[in-house]
Amino acid sequence: MQISDAPDLAHTRPRPIHWLATATGMAAVVALAGLFQPGPATASQTGPQGLRNAAAPAAEAPLPAPDPAGVDFPLECGAVGAAVVQKATGDLDGDGSPETVAVVRCDTGLGTPPSGVYVLTRAAGDAPRIVATLVDPVDEWTVGPDLTVQDGEILATLFGYSSSSVPRCCPDQEERVSWQWKNGAFLRTEVPEARRS
Repeated sequence: MQISDAPDLAHTRPRPIHWLATATGMAAVVALAGLFQPGPATASQTGPQGLRNAAAPAAEAPLPAPDPAGVDFPLECGAVGAAVVQKATGDLDGDGSPETVAVVRCDTGLGTPPSGVYVLTRAAGDAPRIVATLVDPVDEWTVGPDLTVQDGEILATLFGYSSSSVPRCCPDQEERVSWQWKNGAFLRTEVPEARRS
């Protein structure tokens, strides 16, 4: 065994002075923490039953509806590009900020190209993004000019074709449909005849 030439280090053996210094340091930390406590509550109650709170926090301002102009929609239109032909806005999920429903189709200038219907949303500071496809252009539906958003419900008339022999200019099928946000998805239902007026 080799004996070290270094003297014994004082801090390797706890002595009463070490315990006293530790206790003093802890007391100082607790005292400082007491200085940084929140101020007294300022809530006040009004009304006969005291149900309203005058000091309730203000709600955040809703974001503006997303603009579909800069969104890259998933349509294959080649050189003609895509065009937003209709849009409607409204709060679809109840968060206080409006979403945008956009009807988009290839900008052909001829015939009746199929439409896509997309729901756009955005977070603060972010660009608009597609969160749902309600009508896929591959299904060959076109959307009538009556697209609306009312009380969180999307309403539209869809026109389609019963077979490939029906000319693309003249759809022979019509459906009045609605979508509502329920349980994390948009639920599509057919609008009853009584509600179509």
